[in-house]
Amino acid sequence: MNEQTREKQFHIQCAQGEVGNYCILPGDPGRCGAIAGHFENPAHIRTNREYVTYTGTLLGEKVSVVSTGIGGPSAAIAMEELANLGVHTFVRVGTCGGIDLSVQSGDVVVATGAVRMEGTSREYAPIEWPAVPDFAVASTLVEACKRLGCSWHAGVVQCKDSFYGQHSPARMPVSYQLESKWEAWKRLGVLASEMESAALFAVAASRRVRCGSVFHVIWNQERESAGLDQRESHNTEAAISVGVEALKLLIAQDRRL
Repeated sequence: MNEQTREKQFHIQCAQGEVGNYCILPGDPGRCGAIAGHFENPAHIRTNREYVTYTGTLLGEKVSVVSTGIGGPSAAIAMEELANLGVHTFVRVGTCGGIDLSVQSGDVVVATGAVRMEGTSREYAPIEWPAVPDFAVASTLVEACKRLGCSWHAGVVQCKDSFYGQHSPARMPVSYQLESKWEAWKRLGVLASEMESAALFAVAASRRVRCGSVFHVIWNQERESAGLDQRESHNTEAAISVGVEALKLLIAQDRRL
């Protein structure tokens, strides 16, 4: 059966009418309830594998939150199946680790582009294609940061497939490659490292839907290495609030078109 016509999407197990046209994509299934708490009249729709779905409303518009799990492959599956159900606007709300020394724990980062050091996007676009968010969504995320008064940065993030390739590169057989590229990201002013946005931006472009990303910074290993103040921060509420506020702004803008 064609994936666009089957009654329920294969992985997220949601059907037509169960999700809104606007969707927030966290990685962690445990974060969905907290995000749905910002909606009016949220309801749990489905849980299957790493995909947890809640639907409610914002400004009277049906909206959803769907977790994607970790990494590009599962994130791409979620976006593909949600696009089949009519979702046209996505905001990834996730976590990241800082790279640039200006990025501190607890800050918010808005992606203006993503380094494609992962595999999923390569099955959508040749490597010469730049993984960038939808301009309207990225701009709205920046506007939401300003309105909410959080400490924020906007710039390029790095996406990878291996968490421990980043954090234990010296023990990897390809350490020579991992460490040299990490140095390049630092010199190029890349703000932070995460795992999903490059894939999501590629899928979004191929499906002609909108996507942007905002992150909570858990820590910055480069600040730690430099002996600068460093702590772990796990309170993601600022990034969640930015994502929700951005959806409200996008809904309001779309209604004016």
